Amino acid sequence: MRTKQQYGALVEQWIAAALPRLSSDCTRLHAGDTAAQYSDDVAGMEGFIRLLWGLFPLMSGGVTPVWQETFLTGIRHGCNPQHPGYWGDVGDNDQRCVEMAAFGLGLALHSPLWSQLTHSEQDNLVSWLSQSADVNVPDNNWHFFPVLIQVGLKCVGREYDMAVIDRHLDAIEPFWLGNGWYCDGKGKPRDYYISSGFHFYSLLYSHFMQDVDPQRCLRYRQRAQQFAHDYLYYFTADGEGIPFGRSLTYRFVQVAFWSAVAFTGLDVLTPGIVKGLILRHLDNWQKQPFITADGLFSIGYAYPNLIMAEDYNSPGSPYWGLKAMLILALPDDSAFWQAECEPLPELAAIHPIPEAGQLIVHSNDNHHAWMVMSGQFDKNNFVNFEQKYCKFAYSSRFGFTLERGRYGLAHAAVDSMLLFCKGDDYYRGRRECDSVAVDHNWVRSDWRPWAEVLVTSWLIPVENGHVRVHRVVTPYALSCVEGGFAANHHQQTRLIQDAMTVTVETSSDYSRIVNLGGERQTLTVTTPPNSNLLYSAPAIIPCLSAQMEAGTHWLACYVSADPGSVPAMPERLIFDVPTQQLTVNEQSLTLV
Repeated sequence: MRTKQQYGALVEQWIAAALPRLSSDCTRLHAGDTAAQYSDDVAGMEGFIRLLWGLFPLMSGGVTPVWQETFLTGIRHGCNPQHPGYWGDVGDNDQRCVEMAAFGLGLALHSPLWSQLTHSEQDNLVSWLSQSADVNVPDNNWHFFPVLIQVGLKCVGREYDMAVIDRHLDAIEPFWLGNGWYCDGKGKPRDYYISSGFHFYSLLYSHFMQDVDPQRCLRYRQRAQQFAHDYLYYFTADGEGIPFGRSLTYRFVQVAFWSAVAFTGLDVLTPGIVKGLILRHLDNWQKQPFITADGLFSIGYAYPNLIMAEDYNSPGSPYWGLKAMLILALPDDSAFWQAECEPLPELAAIHPIPEAGQLIVHSNDNHHAWMVMSGQFDKNNFVNFEQKYCKFAYSSRFGFTLERGRYGLAHAAVDSMLLFCKGDDYYRGRRECDSVAVDHNWVRSDWRPWAEVLVTSWLIPVENGHVRVHRVVTPYALSCVEGGFAANHHQQTRLIQDAMTVTVETSSDYSRIVNLGGERQTLTVTTPPNSNLLYSAPAIIPCLSAQMEAGTHWLACYVSADPGSVPAMPERLIFDVPTQQLTVNEQSLTLV
């Protein structure tokens, strides 16, 4: 039995470690010396307020930290326009509006911090928060932030504006894709923001606004129920999530959705299954070295790593992961905390999610999950966008590598990619797709490394891995390299390489690529250290390379990676793709 007190103590420890880095007036957290796209002043405010995502549930759940007065002082000063530490007036598309949403939750939970403010101090906080009603926000998940603030004001009996709520929630409706899925803005990616943003916030809304907006609340709960049956597949039996997409530095925000499911009592799965999902995930993160020597959350994923950061990641940004700790607001005798952790329910080996352009695959024992991906695109061009959204596959066990430079194959992040160059050692892979199709058994995408070169890729999950088939139409000569999953080079124990196959074995797993079609050579590529999200060591990637003349070329390969020893290559793989039936065995690929 894992107890609420254990995880509450963990949050207290995380917050206490940050206290020495607060400003003298307690309004800002200085967690490091790196910068974000907004000012250091705003970044400091962000760091302070993001700690509240953990503190509000902790205190609402019955804990009174010895340092609560520190946060009361910060709130008193930060929302007082006469104080030098005032957090500032809010403008359009302002990061302050993002951070205000934490107070929406705190007010809705009737946090003791609110009741310990004087009436005039409460008025200052309400006035500062109310600025969010009149500003413009980006047309994506940001629409929820002004809504949560209005919800909080309602819950403490202050004046709130239903017109503001309607305006922003109506703006979100065009993002609805069906079957539980949104996109993060019209035509934008489908990533962890759908779970930790859209559904997390809408479940909070459905919980606190049932009395005044019952139809919308019911709709949000029904959508979250649909989503849960897909999102379950993102996690392994050990609690690992599949890293892909942006904002991964928020880490265990990946289970914030499940925390909202537990907090709101959503009727989906059992309390034990939900508890197991959350706590195994949190326990897995406690094994990772992402916390610095002085106890602060670092920018990075499994370890401190600025290479993977987005422009909006300040030193305090990672504390948004504390949204996952909403479970601390549940009473000790709740069904969630009284339940035993249950394992994952029985899962299909291959689970298609057409709305997200994904097929999720689980190993037989559910200790490894990987995502076969259609490729997504966003004109915002977030840092390392291709590596975060456009690879063919993403793995809970092997992570993915980040590009370190366009020149030279070692820097080009070839894992789970097909990269092309014109002989100048500058590489291009899949980015924006002309078209994408997702079936229960395959993903297909048409894409162009250059405008005049057309590549059609089919990705087909099969036994212990997946098959990739590519048709390349090029008007000029090209060279190409295709990579499997990235293994930890420092843990490598054996390399098996012949004319058709490359297998990298490590002390705990293996990664393999097998040529099934096209004249290609085998090779390995070793990346610089700190390129992979899951480990800081260099990665070694099994690869296939080819030289192409002008014309049409067919390439095919089998990619497999898993914990444990290397299984035998499947003797025969038969599957269908549109207009092409492919029969594959170890020696040949036949197109009919």
